[in-house]
Amino acid sequence: MRPPRAVVRDSGSWTLQATLQRYGLGPVAGVDEAGRGASAGPLVVAACVLRPSDAKALDGLTDSKLLTPAARDHWFEVIARRAVDLAVVVIPSTEVDRRGVHVANIEGMRRAVAGLSAPPGYVLTDGFAVRGFGRPALAVPKGDRVAACVAAASVLAKVTRDRLMVELDDVRPGYGFAVHKGYSTPEHEAALTALGPCDDHRFSFANVAAVAGRGGVPGLVHNESAAETDGPGPDDDVDEVDPAELAGLREPMDSVTGGAGQ
Repeated sequence: MRPPRAVVRDSGSWTLQATLQRYGLGPVAGVDEAGRGASAGPLVVAACVLRPSDAKALDGLTDSKLLTPAARDHWFEVIARRAVDLAVVVIPSTEVDRRGVHVANIEGMRRAVAGLSAPPGYVLTDGFAVRGFGRPALAVPKGDRVAACVAAASVLAKVTRDRLMVELDDVRPGYGFAVHKGYSTPEHEAALTALGPCDDHRFSFANVAAVAGRGGVPGLVHNESAAETDGPGPDDDVDEVDPAELAGLREPMDSVTGGAGQ
């Protein structure tokens, strides 16, 4: 059966998912990332499948960037409890440097979808097209605002990353990671200049490279890669979050997240 035309209007965060499922294309997984533009810390990618009957229970869920930290924490717990399936992948800064942030992001999305306990029927991504899921996929403009499953993935990725950066602040004191989460704020740039980069900075980003003496122009951040690879190799240093660690995120993460909600 031919899928619906990819015309998306901001008429409700469940409309697109419901339409795809009505055409027999479900379950629908949303995918999103957090930390793409940060110059320190990991890139975190999440995939999430929601139950259509949970529309009322998840009323108010939206793009993580539009939520307060307290609201994000609330929705994180709700999503972790109610999601049909979810997976979270943590990509360390060394892997971002090795592959480039865009390629690392794409591969993280593929890994997150592959980490779901059951293959989805359709995948929704936020903003740009991604190939290689082994399933039909649709790039949705402002997907984390118009598709609930993408919004859920954005919350899972954002809260996971923020908690990791708070933990990193204890390991790498002085940079203020608990506050700015590794983004290139004036406070972070000042600390980077004063202390120099640490091992958790992304040396492929021009502002970090400049301070490290490897060239580049301070204040500029490399945010893309020139080419895309077919997928992660056997030596890729990519962690996948265990579901038991989603709430606390206090232990090392090395296994696939996948789980059914209540």
